[in-house]
Amino acid sequence: MSMKAVVNDVYGPPEVLKVMDVARPVPKDNEILIKIHATTVNRTDCGFRHPEYLIVRLIAGLMKPRNKILGSELAGVVEATGKDVKTFRPGDRVYGLSTYKFGTHAEYVCVAEDKAVTNMPVNMTFEEAAAVCDGAFLALANIKKINFKPGIKILINGATGSIGTAAVQLARHYGATITAVCNTKNIQLIRSLGADETIDYTKEDFTTMGGQYDVVFDAVGKSSFFKCRKVLKPGGIYFSTELGYLSQNIFLALITPMLGGRKVLFPIPKDTKEDMILLRTLIEAGKYRAVIDRTYPLDEIVEATRYVETGEKTGNVVITVV
Repeated sequence: MSMKAVVNDVYGPPEVLKVMDVARPVPKDNEILIKIHATTVNRTDCGFRHPEYLIVRLIAGLMKPRNKILGSELAGVVEATGKDVKTFRPGDRVYGLSTYKFGTHAEYVCVAEDKAVTNMPVNMTFEEAAAVCDGAFLALANIKKINFKPGIKILINGATGSIGTAAVQLARHYGATITAVCNTKNIQLIRSLGADETIDYTKEDFTTMGGQYDVVFDAVGKSSFFKCRKVLKPGGIYFSTELGYLSQNIFLALITPMLGGRKVLFPIPKDTKEDMILLRTLIEAGKYRAVIDRTYPLDEIVEATRYVETGEKTGNVVITVV
C-alpha cells in the first residue's frame, strides 16, 4: 500500500521537498501505525534539510540525507498496532514526537509504543496538538536544568517562536518572574502567555539595559553568552537553542561550570513519553496552549518551509494532512 509523503533526496533549499507516493510503513511488533492528521514545519526540519553545521551532517548523512521524509511532530489516530503493543488500540487519538527518526511529513508514520507518543489532550484539535510538541520538548530540556527557587528571574530571548512561547508558559508554571524579548506586534500575546515584563527588540537591546537575571534563555539562538554575561547575576546561567559561533556553546558548557561563576549549560534534548504526559496534564488544566501562526496543506510544504525560514513566524506553522 502507498501513501503521500514529502520526500527530499538531497540537501538544499525548500524546493528540494517533493510530494510523492511512497510505500506505507508497516508497524513492527512494538510499534503503532499512526494516520497523521496534522504535523508542523519547524527549525529542526529546516536544519536537517539544509545543514549549516558539520555535526548535523554527521548525524543526518554526510553527502545526502539518510531520513528522506522529515517532520517530527504529529497528531493523529492509531490505525494499527504491532502484536506486542499493550497501551494503544486502533482508533486512539494520539500526539507526540518522532524527533530522531522524523517521518511525520506523511500520511502515516510508525512509532514505538514506549517513545514520545501518548493520548491527545481532550480539549485540543489535531492542529493544536501537533503544535505543542517540538517547541515544548526543546524548552523543557533547558527548563528542567533550572532551580526554580523563590524569586528567580528569567529572561527569554526570542519569546515568540515555538520554543520561546513554550518556555514562557513553562517558566510561568514553575513560578519564575519572566522578562520576554519579542517584537512590537506580539507584546500582548506574550503577556497573555505569562510574561511579567516585555522588551521590544525593535526598540531596545536587552543586553545594554542593565537588568539582572538568574537565567537567560536564548530560545532563538541569536545572542551569545559573551553579550548576555553582563545581564546575568553572579552564578547565573545562559542557555541557547543553537550551537553558536564556531559551536562555542558546546565548549563553553564544558569550561564555564568549572570556573565557579556565570556559566553556560547546553543540555542534549531527549524526547520522552513523560514530557508528553506532562504537557497533556497542563493543557487539560488550562495552563498551556498552542500558538499557531499559519496553517498549510501538505501539498504546500514548500511555501510553509519558506515562511518558517523567514524567521518571522509567531509560535508554530502547522501542516494539515487529513
